[in-house]
Amino acid sequence: MRVLGIDPGLRNLGWGVIDVAGARLTHVANGICHTEKGSLADQGDLADRLLSLHSQLSEVLRLYSPDEAAVENTFVNKDAVATLKLGQARGIALLVPAQFGLRVGEYAPNAVKKTVVGVGHAAKVQVDHMVRIHLPGVRIAGPDAADALAIAICHAHHLQSAGRLASAILKAAG
Repeated sequence: MRVLGIDPGLRNLGWGVIDVAGARLTHVANGICHTEKGSLADQGDLADRLLSLHSQLSEVLRLYSPDEAAVENTFVNKDAVATLKLGQARGIALLVPAQFGLRVGEYAPNAVKKTVVGVGHAAKVQVDHMVRIHLPGVRIAGPDAADALAIAICHAHHLQSAGRLASAILKAAG
């Protein structure tokens, strides 16, 4: 199974793709979708920035053909305008995989950190370090891509747990 993790952001939207075979995780690719410099997007035109993110993320899905996707939930901070804009970027992160017919898991930042690092309030450096341990030899495009890979790893672990639970229920019922 191939899993795409997405770390939503209006300027930098991180993405990471992993393959999952049982308990084995393998890095496929990672990167960051940036809003294009020198365009209206760089000057703050929200519609152009969202369109740019949509196009770039669509290309990632076309190139890597994931089977599942996962997106980090938006947290609310003190700046309501920034939170709203992040929510719109998150909408793109949910929309594009749905357009490709994928189920999309959603995870709180603390749940991702707890799954990957073991601590819900881990620092970005700790997340990056643990992603490198889970995916030996990976070259990470930046912090947003590291977070996206962590989201993909989190989703893979949750899918495996759900599969084990379903098997146990079937075994108990049968």
